[in-house]
Amino acid sequence: MPLRTRSSWWGVTLDAPDGAALGRFYAALLGWEYFPGDDGGASVAPSADAGYNLGFQTEKHYVRPVWPATPGEPQMSMHLELQVDDLEEAVAFAVRLGAEPAGFQPQETVRVMLDPAGHPFCLYLGD
Repeated sequence: MPLRTRSSWWGVTLDAPDGAALGRFYAALLGWEYFPGDDGGASVAPSADAGYNLGFQTEKHYVRPVWPATPGEPQMSMHLELQVDDLEEAVAFAVRLGAEPAGFQPQETVRVMLDPAGHPFCLYLGD
């Protein structure tokens, strides 16, 4: 049986050396609201009652992942996929906010980006 709840809410939390700073980055990138949290963390969502969010947790022992994966190095455990209308414009915007393009780009219609804490995320063109 699937998990059930009385409300419809879900979230994903990313660790970072500064959860609040990474939260502000994603709030600006996505155009979402920023909600400061406890212990240096934060969350972002389209609105306070959206039913989903991205959370950011400060982890003092955080180690930046390496992408693409390299044996013996910290690997990403997940990445975000963000559909965009204009790939070049989206990359430029993300870079202005503090992201950087990954050194390896496997597809023409996708740009792998690294957020300020090193988490990979993909900007891709929709159909």
